[in-house]
Amino acid sequence: MRNYKIDVLRGISILLVLLHHFNIPYKLHDTFLGVQVFGESLSTLVARNGNYGVTMFFVISGFLITQHTLKRDHSLAKIRIKDFYIRRIARIIPCLVLLVAIVTVLGSLGLKPFMNQAPNDIEVSYGLTVFSAFTFWMNILIIKYGWVNYGLGVLWSLSVEEVFYLAFPILCLILGRGKGFILFLLAVICYAPYFRSLHAGEESGAYLYHYFSSFDGIAIGSLTALIVHKLQVAQTVQWKGQVKALLIVCVSILMIGLYVYAPIKEVSTWSISIFALLSAILIFCFAQNPQIEAQSPISKVMVWIGQRSYEMYLFHLIVLGFFKVFYFPKETLPAEKLMLLPIFFIATFVLSWAIERYYSTPLNVKIRKKLIRSE
Repeated sequence: MRNYKIDVLRGISILLVLLHHFNIPYKLHDTFLGVQVFGESLSTLVARNGNYGVTMFFVISGFLITQHTLKRDHSLAKIRIKDFYIRRIARIIPCLVLLVAIVTVLGSLGLKPFMNQAPNDIEVSYGLTVFSAFTFWMNILIIKYGWVNYGLGVLWSLSVEEVFYLAFPILCLILGRGKGFILFLLAVICYAPYFRSLHAGEESGAYLYHYFSSFDGIAIGSLTALIVHKLQVAQTVQWKGQVKALLIVCVSILMIGLYVYAPIKEVSTWSISIFALLSAILIFCFAQNPQIEAQSPISKVMVWIGQRSYEMYLFHLIVLGFFKVFYFPKETLPAEKLMLLPIFFIATFVLSWAIERYYSTPLNVKIRKKLIRSE
């Protein structure tokens, strides 16, 4: 059973990422969105910290993976490793293969955004780039050599998630019977801010892209699922609607305040963990008496977006890459940027919908039905 409010969170997360990535090549500060607010342009305040959207994705992923494991297997220690990996492969690999195939074809046609570059004046072979994509260390490649391939760069976060999930079932088997797994999650959560402090502000982006810079979000999500499960089993903590609504409003205000407070590069040591914790509080609230269906039109739209957020995340740079071919960013006029912005969103939505409906979901279902007996 899906929790539509978590899908709404996914929708918000991907919209933040999309706006952030659009604003990198096509700065919106010279449009009407550049109106000054607290000494900064509105477009900068809204777009510069889209990486917090990825932080929310990490928390949601950690929560859902742990929650689904507990529901299917009733205990982390009883996790069925084969079935777990098959489900991950069925969801992740088809879109990954398609993305690499599209970028490879477009790059072979000589379209620069899809060809390997040398941002740090060090050539990296396309073969090595693809290898890093399929072996989940694109983030390390980016840290060492820069954003070597525009179309494949988004795979840094997939590298973080998949390395955690490769270890997840093994950790469940080894540590899942007692408090060992919880202690492990707490250790990861505590270590991440320290690791980011060691790399604060580095041009390599290690404070964002490294495994240990991001694992705390996934660990916080996983810990939240364990807490929710324990409370549900004990049938405790059923908050009154007004109390829960007030907490959601307060947490949302804090998240907005943190989002616009400062560039993430300047405060990453502590801000990413705080943002992840606030996201987890929202998810905790949403997990109390979850509603199945959205009611308002806006919620329904956000749910639709959130349910296709993986496809949108992987393929939106294909759309932006095409824009960069025909509208060179430094030569694009403010009016053209405002024209491109809605086209970018609509094209991303349509492309992602088509991929989800006719490719990723059918393959996901087919692989799971064929390889998992209980499916």
